[in-house]
Amino acid sequence: MSTPRRALVLIDVQQEYFEGALPIQFPPREDSLARILDAIDAAEAADVPVVVVQHEAPGDAPAFAAGSAGRELHPQIERRTAFAAKRVVKNYSSIFTATDLEQWLREHEVDTLTLVGYMTNNCVVGSAAAAEPLGLIVEVLSDATGAIDLANDAGTAPARQVHETLMALLHSNWVAVTDTRTWAEAAKSGRSLPAGDLVTSAARGRAVAPRA
Repeated sequence: MSTPRRALVLIDVQQEYFEGALPIQFPPREDSLARILDAIDAAEAADVPVVVVQHEAPGDAPAFAAGSAGRELHPQIERRTAFAAKRVVKNYSSIFTATDLEQWLREHEVDTLTLVGYMTNNCVVGSAAAAEPLGLIVEVLSDATGAIDLANDAGTAPARQVHETLMALLHSNWVAVTDTRTWAEAAKSGRSLPAGDLVTSAARGRAVAPRA
């Protein structure tokens, strides 16, 4: 496998997920924030460019409203924005929709994105899926992302179930899911990380599924 040309993408590490309407529940938000900071340190040490993405909604929106406290980056991220090679403001779940990020990645010959940030169940999964038709390789750091508890007319799902299910789903087809420490070692050595595949994941799923 060729040496990956990575960029670390921080998705929406904003106050809405800490002090606002959408507090991250699993992994614990302070734990995932610590791993995001570890990933930044590892990226700087490995000369991996860092992209900071920030969601913004209209001023009357219930979350991420322009000018609101929830729209702001977490202070620990804001203090380190000088490290960013690229900053992006987005209005949709995908980091690519209506932004110039794809163009920037092409110009800098980046072929592998490492996604950290929030939420697993929205912008992380949406961005990972959107990268596939662009021909980009994606990595997701499971301990540097996070989900929320969900309940709606279709059912309920606690944050841990949401997060762990989506990590298994992503690794089954679209991305390589790993933890921050393993990724840091791979970034330092210039090593690719293996993703799963749907056929193998299905076979292993059948093997461990409870029998009726």
